[in-house]
This record gives sequence, structure tokens and C-alpha cells, in this order.
Amino acid sequence: MQALRDSYTAQLPAKIVEIRTLWQRLAAQPNHEDLKTLHRLVHSLTGSGATFGYSDLSTASRVLELCLKEVVEHGKALDGSCQQRVEDYLREIEAVARVGGDKAQDPALALTRVRHDDAENRLIYMVDDDAQQAQDITMQLRHFGYEVQNFERPAVMMEAVSRQTPAAVIMDVMFPEGEFAGIETIAALKRPCAAPPPVVFLSSRDDLPARLAAVRACSDGYFTKPVDAVALIDLLDRLTARRAPEAYRILIVDDDAVLADHYALTLRQADMEVVVVNDPLALMAPLAEFKPDLILIDLYMPGCDGMELAAVLRQQSDYLSIPIVFLSTEVDAGLRMKAMHLGADDFLTKPVLPNYLVASVQSRAQRARALRQYMIRDSLTGLFNHSATNEYFDMEYTRAQRQGGSMAYAMIDLDHFKTINDTQGHPAGDRVLKSLARLLQQRLRKSDILGRIGGEEFALILTDTDGATALAVLDEIRAGFQTIRQHGAAGVFRCSFSCGIAVNRGYSSAADFYQAADKALYRAKHEGRNRVVLV
Repeated sequence: MQALRDSYTAQLPAKIVEIRTLWQRLAAQPNHEDLKTLHRLVHSLTGSGATFGYSDLSTASRVLELCLKEVVEHGKALDGSCQQRVEDYLREIEAVARVGGDKAQDPALALTRVRHDDAENRLIYMVDDDAQQAQDITMQLRHFGYEVQNFERPAVMMEAVSRQTPAAVIMDVMFPEGEFAGIETIAALKRPCAAPPPVVFLSSRDDLPARLAAVRACSDGYFTKPVDAVALIDLLDRLTARRAPEAYRILIVDDDAVLADHYALTLRQADMEVVVVNDPLALMAPLAEFKPDLILIDLYMPGCDGMELAAVLRQQSDYLSIPIVFLSTEVDAGLRMKAMHLGADDFLTKPVLPNYLVASVQSRAQRARALRQYMIRDSLTGLFNHSATNEYFDMEYTRAQRQGGSMAYAMIDLDHFKTINDTQGHPAGDRVLKSLARLLQQRLRKSDILGRIGGEEFALILTDTDGATALAVLDEIRAGFQTIRQHGAAGVFRCSFSCGIAVNRGYSSAADFYQAADKALYRAKHEGRNRVVLV
């Protein structure tokens, strides 16, 4: 922030000289285009001055900006009286610029950055004296990325908690010490503990007294045996999730590079990803690649003003839902209404206080992302839907070809899924789909793109991945998935999937690449299912 302020101070004399030179040319020979340029340059000073500690400069510039706006928008003649007023205002700007900036600390420097610990605690303590059952549940949990430590006695687990706190405890209710020994142990654990771990009880008892005792011990879940492992994992995922949400992506379009960098740094301090575009005519390429959650646009820019830019974006269906927020010193209600009509969502008046900028951007980006999730996510699995997956496929294929990178595309189809629905019921089929989606999300990277492209079909876009790596990873997931116990109307069952993989080498188009993966999937099914084929 201080470096940006120093840069602004260093550039300020040249900005004042540019304004003075342009005004002298206008005074000698008025023309509309030069008037518009002068208004834009003074507008920039109004918005940037106070941001970098020159509040008096912003005040003086605003008076001149309003004077020039009246001339530009209403065609008022630059007669002797008008020229004298402009000259007086310009001298005031030159005078306050020479005085220097405010001595007070830039308020942006006081902005506290909130960091999130992206590391998750995946340690689960499993307490059950039934070794076979404990081992079975442990195996299920490990397939979903959990680290499990087993204990046969509650007292031993209590000693372990004193050394290391787990993400959660899975506790049987009945032990040789008593029919509610597990519940009594947890009650003793939670009483002195300021932040006890979540606890899930397992029991062969399904009566109200047992459940009531568990609730009074502040349990977070209660499962009867035999345990539905998928439902247990679903609950553990909710109880142990600690990851921060994906950073909001903000695109800033402003021809004032120093001011744009100031806004970018402010938003980055609040853990947002920011891309800056200084030339509005160069917007489309970074817009398509970055896919922002929100766009901040300066109102007055050379070549294309903010309202024109907003109108262009709103004529394209891909960008209809992205919030557009204008940055401007403009206070004219009529102009603001016009901007809203063209597709703007809000106005932020320069200079914008850092905390206000962060709060405004976060709230709008959050709502926009929530709405977008409904449009691009499958409601059952939470993965990308068919159209969004295809869009990401085309984008990542183009990027990999341009950069010479490696990319694997995998297609997954659940084996005999119709039979599962027919014999176990459609709710069981839905749980199978969700369990596979969750397994893929936990075992693959955040950078990988996962989609549901059909009833029981999934697509995976594995960026920066070669064929051998993709084959090894997906075959490991396949082996783990077939061991997961599913519960349905006809009892406990297991299921499997077939997978075909292609890598972006030797294909002339994205369509050919897609077809190669589809053919690999067909081979996997034709050769007996429950296997992964790489072509």
C-alpha cells in the first residue's frame, strides 16, 4: 500500500502537467473530444486523490469536474467567464498538489487480513470392542480420506484425547463397564473441555432412553447397527469440514493503473483473487479465462466508457448473471439510473474506504456465486451439471493445447445401475450416486473438475495430469468404491463402476478427444465392467 502511495505521489506532477497542457490547447481552440478527455483526467484525480492521502486534491478536483461536466454534457460554450472559472479551479488543484498528501496513515493500511487454515483435521477416533465391526467401518472411512485410530476401551481413548484432539469421535454405547459406558465416557469428556470434538454414537439399541441419554451427553449423531457407512460419512463430512470457501474472483477494469492496483491489493488482503485490466478494449480475453464472480468497472475510461462496456457484456448470455459494479465519483441520479438500465448492479463512490469496498464486493459476489451454483451444479450430487462440465472441458482443452500441457479426461459409468434402482429402490440409487460423488471430491484435487453428465454417468477433467497418473488414481478409487457398503430396500449391497480415460495427445479437436474417452469407457464395459481403460 505504501509503495502504491509513493508511486501515486511520484506520478502526480506529470498528471497535473497533462491536465494543464490539455487545458491550454482547449483554451486556444476548443473541441469536444479534448473536453471529454480533460473531464476524464480530472475525474480520475477526484477519485484517486483521497485514496492515496490527497483529500484536498479530491475536493478541489471535484469542483472542476462538475464544471467540465456541465460543459461536456450540456454543450455550454467555453466563453470568457467559463474559461476563467476553469483556470481558477485548475490553479487551486495545482496549489493543493504542491502542498503534498495528508500526514494521516492511509486507512487501507489498517485493513486486517483474515486468513483461513486450509488444512483439515481428518483424524477420527473409533471406539468399539467389536473388532470386526470396527475394522469394517474403519475401512469405509479410509476410502473417503479419513485417518482412523481404533480403541477397544473408552478409557484408552480418553488418554489419547489428552495428547491429540481428533476431528471427531465414533463411540459405541455399550461396553463391559456398563450398558451406557460409552455415553458416560463422552459426558465426562465434554464437561471440562472448552472445545470438545463432535461425537457420533453407534448402538444396537434403537429405543428412546438410549437416544435420550446420547442427546443429554451432547452427541452429534446416533446410528443403529448395522451402520449405514455412507450416511455416517455424510455426517462426518458436515461435522469436520474446516476448509475455507473458494476465493471470490474479482475483475477490475480501470485505466488508472495505480488506483486499480490499490483496489486489487485491498481485495487481495481479504483473500480474494483479482485480475486487473487497464484497457477496456482488451477485456474479453481475461474475462473468458478468469470467469469472475463480480466485475468492478470505472465509469469514465478512454476508448470505451463503463456504461458502454456494461451494455456490451449484457448482450452476451454468458455474462448476464455476473454483477457489474461501477466505480465513480459520479453523483448524478439520472446517470446512475441510466447505468442501472444498461445492466449495472451498484455504484461505489470514489474514494472508496477499503473496508466498505471489501464488504460491498463480498456480499454481492457471495449472492452471485450462490445463484450461479443453482445454475451450474447438479442438485443431487453437487457436482457440475452437463452443460457446465462441457464448458469447462472446452476451456481446459483449449488452455492445455495453447500452453502445451497435459490433460486427462475420464468418463465413469456405474455398473448395472438400473438393476440397483429396480431391486434396492430409487432412494438407494440416489445414495450410491452421492457416495461416488463424495468419494471423487475427497480423493481428487481441488483443481480437478468433476461433473455429472447423465443419470449414472460422471466426467472428470484432470488438469496437468498424464495418462499413467490418471489411470493409477482412478483405479485406486474404483477399487475403494466397490468395497463400500450401500444400504437399500433389499439389504446391504455393493456396486462398482467402469471408467474410460483419454489424454490430450494426437487429437485434432476437443470433439475427437471427447470421443476417445467415450470409446475407452465402452471398452471398459465391453470387457467385463468394474475396470479402468486408458487409450
